Amino acid sequence: MTKVFIDGSSGTTGLQIRQRLAARSDLTIVTLPEAQRKDPAARADAMNGADIVFLCLPDAAAIEAAGFVQNPNTCVIDTSTAHRVDPGWVYGFAELGKADAIASAKRIANPGCHATGFISIVYPLVAGGFLKPDALLSCFSLTGYSGGGKSMIADYEAPARDGLLDSPGIYALSQAHKHIPEMVAVCGLQHAPVFCPIVDDYFKGMATTVPLHLECLHGVRTPEQLRAVYAQFYAGCALVHVTTAEESAAYGKLYGNAKAGRDSLEIVVAGNDERCTVTAVFDNLGKGASGAAIQNMNLALGFEPTAGLVL
Repeated sequence: MTKVFIDGSSGTTGLQIRQRLAARSDLTIVTLPEAQRKDPAARADAMNGADIVFLCLPDAAAIEAAGFVQNPNTCVIDTSTAHRVDPGWVYGFAELGKADAIASAKRIANPGCHATGFISIVYPLVAGGFLKPDALLSCFSLTGYSGGGKSMIADYEAPARDGLLDSPGIYALSQAHKHIPEMVAVCGLQHAPVFCPIVDDYFKGMATTVPLHLECLHGVRTPEQLRAVYAQFYAGCALVHVTTAEESAAYGKLYGNAKAGRDSLEIVVAGNDERCTVTAVFDNLGKGASGAAIQNMNLALGFEPTAGLVL
């Protein structure tokens, strides 16, 4: 039986992974007694005895924990920011043509939630030669408050919470959001995007939008052509759906929680022959975190990539 150990299982991402794996009969979740959960020796033993280790820890703790793993057969999937631009780790976004690399990797860096949305939009354009790497881009990304972890969830769900939380909050105003390095590195960009993350008063779900002037793209002059670029790139990807023109037109409005509870991602192209928006709609705890981690685990173990996931 495949053994899985979650280091940091009490955090939001760790809890989501545990909940998603609980119904799996093909896995055994290794747990430590409460008194040993912070004991380095006990944690190291559990990790080295597992087939899969999920690190659901702050960056510094994840770096330390990764060093505990000496068993060459143990695959480590880190959900923190710590290793996402580390060349020694495989970036765990299978739909970017990385499925084979993930399947053979022993160190996998799970993508960030905002980064997942941005990269799903920009990577196909740069990789296909439709967008120059020196493009000056902007992005705004709406997320539910679960993305802020336990402390933010507590703030939003407090009985006497701050009234300002009733409205959307723009944050990371210094343009130093921790997901920007992976956005730039994975997409091969020469300039960081102007990034505007926004947290709103709902639990989970995300809508990440990149505005585009079509005259800045090579060989793309209409929304239909842009949509076709994404449809071709993601053809055959079970967890990414590119909406048709009819589906996009039917929306009218896009809501951040439209894919809450699902592990898939939807790309919506809207606009006219001059200006378009491309929006990735997904669950920040699904394809943006725990769902992606389980997809990466499935690939690393040779299982069906969508096993245990909600499409």
